[in-house]
Amino acid sequence: MTENELKQLLRKGEDSRQQFKQFINNGNALAAEMVAFSNGLGGTIFVGIDDAGRIVGVSEQDLQVLNQLIANTASQSVRPAINPITENIVTEQGLVVAIQIAQGINKPYMDAQGFFWVKSGADKRRVTAREEIQRMYQSANLLHADVVPVTGMGIEMLDRDYFNQFVMKQYGEMPDDLAISYSQLLSNMNLMQDGVFNLAGALLFCKMPSIKLPVFIVKAVAYPGNDIHLDRYIESQDIEGKLETVFNDSLAFLLRQLRRVQRKRNVNTEGELEIPRIALEELLINALVHRDYFISAPIRMFIFDNRIEIISPGHLPNNLTVDHIKNGNSNIRNPVLASFAAKILPYRGLGNGIRRALKACPDIELIDDREGSQFKVIIARDES
Repeated sequence: MTENELKQLLRKGEDSRQQFKQFINNGNALAAEMVAFSNGLGGTIFVGIDDAGRIVGVSEQDLQVLNQLIANTASQSVRPAINPITENIVTEQGLVVAIQIAQGINKPYMDAQGFFWVKSGADKRRVTAREEIQRMYQSANLLHADVVPVTGMGIEMLDRDYFNQFVMKQYGEMPDDLAISYSQLLSNMNLMQDGVFNLAGALLFCKMPSIKLPVFIVKAVAYPGNDIHLDRYIESQDIEGKLETVFNDSLAFLLRQLRRVQRKRNVNTEGELEIPRIALEELLINALVHRDYFISAPIRMFIFDNRIEIISPGHLPNNLTVDHIKNGNSNIRNPVLASFAAKILPYRGLGNGIRRALKACPDIELIDDREGSQFKVIIARDES
């Protein structure tokens, strides 16, 4: 990097990708910066720059100390260890050391004290919320929400008739004929452990999951006009129950609000739905199966005169983008839940659900809101 290139970067100021330090002599402070960049998109720490972005330089004596500190911190105080790249930039005011830290491939990273750090704009912050730490492990495919045990949900919560029908349909035998207990069968299916349902098992086969999981429901409201009203609505419903029930009731709620359009058909025919049913099915399944269950919030459905909004907790996982999912790429956030959804819902699990929805209804807007940690689908309606 030349001095001119450095000055161009300094003019931008500090942000999520670059940090200025006049000097660093504290290993814990340096480790926190390294961890934050590693857990984010990577970045560069410029040493020899004051808070105002002016070059003050690093002496040759300080340079030796700094290089040793960088090596020790990266190998001993960042877990897992990282390999930063340093570059010494010669300027008229003295040497500037650029410490380049790549986006980590073994996230999440922590410092020697066991603290997780992430970038928050130009600053960093320590992660303390359990849900956020869980999501960090989730993004690294080290933890999946759907296999987390649900305290208080034991075998007595099983809807046996519903489960029996599922087993008979899938395996051709009733559970009583398999010569093993219900608990053992559910454990073999990766839906229970030590007599306690995991999240997937609870959502799929328990009588009323919302008893212990009250936020994992769908809140649906149909409003008059095109805006949310505080005290006026056409219909409102909190949709709860097993996954199949929630899907069917959510779809029914949507269908009740839709108009039927003649579209050059005979006047004696019923007419077509203004939004194709397959598009609604695919979008609902995507919300129910791929939402982030580490976020304690419901799925929300808002129906207006000019649009339908389906808002799922959690942005797209890892580096997945809207363009990726439009092209059929996928990253299964809840693999156990998804595997059973393919047997219970009209879900194929091939990563093409969004593509099918867009093919049936091109007027769909997909918004990956990473700041708000939500994924929003907006389906345009014809008000005429």
